[in-house]
Amino acid sequence: MGNDKLRATPAARSLAHRMGVELSAIVGSGYKGRIHAEDVAEFSYEKAGGITPLAKKIADSFGLDTSTLKGTGFRGKITRADVAAALGDRYYPNLEKIIDPFTPSEKVAAPASAPAPQPVATTAAPTPSAPTAQGGVEIVPMNMMRRVIAKRMSDSYFSAPTFVLNYEVDMYEATKLRKQLLEPIKEKTGKKLTVTDIISIAVVRTLMNHPYINASLSPDGSQIELHNYVNLAMAVGMDEGLLVPVVHGAEKMGLVELMLRLKDITERAVGKKLTPQDQEGSTFTISNLGMYGVESFTSIINQPNSAILSIAGTKEMPVVRNGEVVIRPIMKMSLTSDHRVINGLGAAKFMQELKATLESPLPLLV
Repeated sequence: MGNDKLRATPAARSLAHRMGVELSAIVGSGYKGRIHAEDVAEFSYEKAGGITPLAKKIADSFGLDTSTLKGTGFRGKITRADVAAALGDRYYPNLEKIIDPFTPSEKVAAPASAPAPQPVATTAAPTPSAPTAQGGVEIVPMNMMRRVIAKRMSDSYFSAPTFVLNYEVDMYEATKLRKQLLEPIKEKTGKKLTVTDIISIAVVRTLMNHPYINASLSPDGSQIELHNYVNLAMAVGMDEGLLVPVVHGAEKMGLVELMLRLKDITERAVGKKLTPQDQEGSTFTISNLGMYGVESFTSIINQPNSAILSIAGTKEMPVVRNGEVVIRPIMKMSLTSDHRVINGLGAAKFMQELKATLESPLPLLV
């Protein structure tokens, strides 16, 4: 079926076009499977399985346990039809209590044998419009990307007990190595090696020695999934929101290959040309604000990751080396960890090794 024949709102079609998402791969949450912008936005972040927003709302309303249901939607997602089948005769007589909140003007038809539900008074969501001024306060409607970010960050912040470790790293040797490699790599690839590229390869190599930092908690919270690979995510900020593209299989890459992949996904993120696969499956995330002069910060975990590394700016500072005060480029970094998966000692060992690797980075080229 072509995208032009699918039931989808104009906002959903526009967002799908900008995010490079095929509408045919999305299970709509609206009336008769109509696809809404929320479905497109959540599709790029949700993993296989799961449940559509409307199906969850219906199941919760009836107190239905969906953990045993087998989804018939895309990649095993539980849909409204699956929930309706599980509820049987209980579904239609109570349908008016759970009409799709995203389509208040649309009514769901009941079968001829069931009494038609009475109209439900609903309040239509305000239509996004241009910023308006009210008494000197500018009201700016939340765009879809920002709404998804708000939901995901809230879910992460309020569900995971976290702790933060802060470290200072002497970047003298790392910046020296970058200067030595800058021209040879540029001549070979046409791309400019950055300190972020060196930090990234150091993170990948260190993660392979610390599986719990590169782990995920199972959806039911009963198991820890240890990954023997590194899918490295890099937070990319834009004026309208945040995207977190992923380099899959980063543990198999050398410095130059990883550099090229990072630049590719970053450029496509800024140009809004990422595919859904480019944003799925991360095992660890880096957020770097050092180029904006940030002295230190902590990030919220990008679930289902169990940790995220925050990279701040590098600043010339006086430090003591061999009993003498010298000026060195010092970078601050922090690790936010999910205490359900990672203990303080494990996080400290990871950061200690990462710091040592960045301060003596030559082995990264081997």
